[in-house]
Amino acid sequence: MTFPVDFLDAIRARVGLGETIGRRVRLTRRGRELVGLCPFHGEKSPSFTVVEDKGFFHCFGCGAHGDVIGFVMRVENLSFPEAVARLADEAGLPMPAMRPEDAERARRQASLYEVVEQAARWFQRQLGGGSGRDAREYLAKRGVGPETMERFRLGFAPDSRGALKAALIAEGVPEPALIEAGLVVRPDESATYDRMRGRVVFPITDSRGRVVGFGGRILGTGKPKYLNSPETPLFQKGSLLYGLAQARIAARAAERTVVVEGYMDVIALHQAGIENAVAPLGTALSERQLELLWKVAPEVAICLDADAAGFGAAVRVYQRALPLLAPERRLSFVLGAEGKDPDEVVRDRGAAAMRARIDAARPWHDVVWDMHLVELKGTADPDPASFGPQDRARLDADLAAVAARIGHEGLRRHVERHFRDRAWRYFNPRRNKPAGPGLGRGKGPRSEPTPPGLGRGRDGQPDRRERELIRAVLERPELLERIEEDFAHLHPQDAQLDELARKILEIAAASPSLDETQLRSHLEKHGCADILDGAFATRGWARSLVRWRELALDDAEKVWRDAYALGQRQAWRRDLEEAVAQCGDAADPGAWDKVRAIAQVGHAADLARPDDDERTANDGER
Repeated sequence: MTFPVDFLDAIRARVGLGETIGRRVRLTRRGRELVGLCPFHGEKSPSFTVVEDKGFFHCFGCGAHGDVIGFVMRVENLSFPEAVARLADEAGLPMPAMRPEDAERARRQASLYEVVEQAARWFQRQLGGGSGRDAREYLAKRGVGPETMERFRLGFAPDSRGALKAALIAEGVPEPALIEAGLVVRPDESATYDRMRGRVVFPITDSRGRVVGFGGRILGTGKPKYLNSPETPLFQKGSLLYGLAQARIAARAAERTVVVEGYMDVIALHQAGIENAVAPLGTALSERQLELLWKVAPEVAICLDADAAGFGAAVRVYQRALPLLAPERRLSFVLGAEGKDPDEVVRDRGAAAMRARIDAARPWHDVVWDMHLVELKGTADPDPASFGPQDRARLDADLAAVAARIGHEGLRRHVERHFRDRAWRYFNPRRNKPAGPGLGRGKGPRSEPTPPGLGRGRDGQPDRRERELIRAVLERPELLERIEEDFAHLHPQDAQLDELARKILEIAAASPSLDETQLRSHLEKHGCADILDGAFATRGWARSLVRWRELALDDAEKVWRDAYALGQRQAWRRDLEEAVAQCGDAADPGAWDKVRAIAQVGHAADLARPDDDERTANDGER
């Protein structure tokens, strides 16, 4: 149903957002905002914010966002029209009159819901009766217990052309309704017959738990092995997921939904305690299904076989997901190395083994990297030396094309940089280096101390320039819009500074245009209060080298970029000196190729400037 815009605006104006949410969430006022623990995912520190003057809520933990109508839809599991009707009643507003066509559509849908519900109850009775003995034995062999059968409302369709039709007609259901609900088939002008025959029946529900269609698994031999309801006014398989209604609560708590291939995989995982599992209905995930999953939890983990078919399925999923990805929407892949389905893993090795596989899910961009290496070289771990110039150019172009399809601008820039950095590390392996020439030092075990400069200051404290570049954004958040790409490439050696930089980027992506006070407030809510106090109040570091608040924005940007560029040049020089030192008098062409590669990077970026030789990475310390 379509509602007039002014009617929806009237609901939002009359129903208090803070009051409505406050009935479900304990809120505390902080300045102009209300904060509390998110009702959509488990958390210990509040990341859920209500902005009453702008009429929206937002969770920085799971990405939930919306207005008062969206909140009621989520917490009460209502459709949009149902949430509108509920709030209109609360606001004392009469519902607008339905158009005749809308009223007729609503009446027919309500009737169909009842028809398929009657069919679901009939299938359940058949499973429990004498004719369902073989189906019960089949389910028992697959490890499905009685409680699980009841929870998923499993049923049985006898091998009869008209048993279901006769039973429902006897209950007063007209034959045209059976046809419209997809329960019986009319080929040409012949007599109708039951669609499901001789099959274990899996009722398929919408997100609210209402039965909308069925899947059937044949007993014994025969084709097709699995059969779904046809498309109906209630059943559109590209917009449904098996087990979503049962998985919703667990997925929100885990902040992850696990997508498996089939009905039995879902049932096996739920029975093993992995209750955040769902499955598409015999097809690859659609954009609509991905959207549904991200509304439930911020991460979608896809279980696939680690073979050609599995990688092919991964390609189809990530290609559909790219335009929809955002900072709060994660995609990962659970790749099995044994060629076993999840229900087989659970039966053969136990639930712990399956949980370990899920916990080891790999981010989509790692899997995409491997896919392109396999496409180029036939393996996900080829020798970097086997790549010629054309191979490397093709890899760069292919990965750039992947990143270009991402719809979210900020995420797209970071993924582009991630692929460039990864290629740099892959083709230029070095000890104690950042991901490509840049400010700061990469993480990981070290075989030698980091020299003073960009990593650690002479007194062992984190580098002052890194502090200053982060301080600039803290004091002038609007600067981040101009230097975000370079700021994202900061990799401070100090773990606390690195965490602070990452949190700043996450918060800015979710809530752009924050001022200094708002940014600090969000950082404190995200557990960064101690970092802010410690990193900028230790041994004289509280004094800033630059009066960032007093500078014009253009001037602040220039000072920031100059400091950043100086750090790049010095890091590049150290890389080059170390590579030359490692060569010595050796005639190893690979070693000198590394020197030439590093020198080429410096030349391309115009990093080498003669007037920098005597400057240090810690200006202001002398």
